[in-house]
Amino acid sequence: MNVLAFDIETVPDTDGGRRVYGLEGLSDAEVAQIMFTKRLEQTDSNFLPAHFQKIVSISTVLRHQDTFKVWSLGTPESDERDLIQRFFDGIERYSPTLVSWNGSGFDLPVLNYRSLYHGVAAARYWDAGDNDREFRWNNYLNRFHYRHTDLMDILAGYQARQFSSLDQVATLLGFPGKMGQSGANVWEQYQAGKIEEIRNYCETDALNTYLIYIRWELLRNNLSTSALEAECVRVRDALSKANKPHLEAFLRAWQ
Repeated sequence: MNVLAFDIETVPDTDGGRRVYGLEGLSDAEVAQIMFTKRLEQTDSNFLPAHFQKIVSISTVLRHQDTFKVWSLGTPESDERDLIQRFFDGIERYSPTLVSWNGSGFDLPVLNYRSLYHGVAAARYWDAGDNDREFRWNNYLNRFHYRHTDLMDILAGYQARQFSSLDQVATLLGFPGKMGQSGANVWEQYQAGKIEEIRNYCETDALNTYLIYIRWELLRNNLSTSALEAECVRVRDALSKANKPHLEAFLRAWQ
């Protein structure tokens, strides 16, 4: 098994907002509010488009050979470019199956735009068969290829009206879900300097995504019932040894 389940957390790109809308001299909070208002005028939501999202956390679950690891890339002090570079360096190194929840609709488009902004090269990720012929038939870019497995998209049969939330599906399956947390709080936490809390929350989302993924692998007959149970034991054991309060809380909430 060579899998990288991931999740990102973002905040408004206030530097970009200043540049695009000519808002020099205003605070980050003021710029963000104007960005939200403009978005609400254009749509029925103030949720900003991908190119106006700034990445503040990328958390991953890596399952490689006998290794199981959950962590957030970089450090709380890492800048956005460093986080993105580390993410794509991991793809270059492992060529894993990427696993996400709404990664096609949000996480990867954000990573694409922010990579463009920072000039982050990622040859393996962008390869559609030009460098590796195998990638012609299974690459990270095609919606219907499994090298990037967007569980939300696949389980909904690629029908937007059937999309479900990570929290509800994880909870339905007996996994912890978001445990009362929400991505809607990230901007407020970021302004308060609570980067570590954001990273911890992001890690639990990546964990939920991985656990749903191995349940889906059972449906595909890629894991037997006994292998699934053994994998859950492996995850529980890793979390119990991590000595991190948020992972211990996740473990306690796991039915």
